[in-house]
Amino acid sequence: MSGGHFIITGTSRGIGEQLARMLLKKGHIVYGIARGRSESLGSFPNYKHHAYDLNDTLGLERLMDKVFEEMDLDHADMICLINNASMLEPLKRIENCDPKEIHSNLQISLVAPMLLTSCFIQKTEGLSVRKKIINISSGSGVYPAPTMSAYCTAKAGIQMFTQSVGAEQKTQQNPVEIIAVNPGMVDTEMQRVAREKNEQEFQMAQAFAHAFESGQLVSTEDIGAQLLHIIDKDFEPGSIVNANEF
Repeated sequence: MSGGHFIITGTSRGIGEQLARMLLKKGHIVYGIARGRSESLGSFPNYKHHAYDLNDTLGLERLMDKVFEEMDLDHADMICLINNASMLEPLKRIENCDPKEIHSNLQISLVAPMLLTSCFIQKTEGLSVRKKIINISSGSGVYPAPTMSAYCTAKAGIQMFTQSVGAEQKTQQNPVEIIAVNPGMVDTEMQRVAREKNEQEFQMAQAFAHAFESGQLVSTEDIGAQLLHIIDKDFEPGSIVNANEF
């Protein structure tokens, strides 16, 4: 794999930042989308940052126009969208959630990936280059958890969305290889926030703390390496993939 163009959301920290760094070191071009900027990624000449709040979903089409204007697709071996950014909170019973919190969670975690996927497919239609979309999912998309209803719902939606679009792409002559990846429990800022929550409000706080204390969390370096293998490997559109199998 060489000469790839990678659009990654959530590159300011965590999995997105680590994967972007690994791809940049391999010589690929990365277009990062995040509100904040990663200082370490900024040192790479092949990193192009787009400061953007994914809450503003109606502006995503214009954003993708800008990103694609920067690409030299005539010399690309691959173009890939990685919908990594998501919002963990609100972490409380649904009747205690503020409407703005629920709205923001679904905008960032579900609506934005859907719109970015739509734009990506439109803009790459007719290109013979390898095309791939990776939606970062979670075990929470399958296993319901109390006081995590917004997050679980968004991740379940991402998996169903991936499968539905995959069914559409299977009939195309040069399909977009869209997959959802469950990274497992990764040692990120989101995990730290979850385990430090008040257990009276967030029932799962102790379970997150135990996972950390018992060494169950995977490092961002390890998940980054697994994702590189998943990027390389061919999958049937609509596949749901567990990162720990790589």
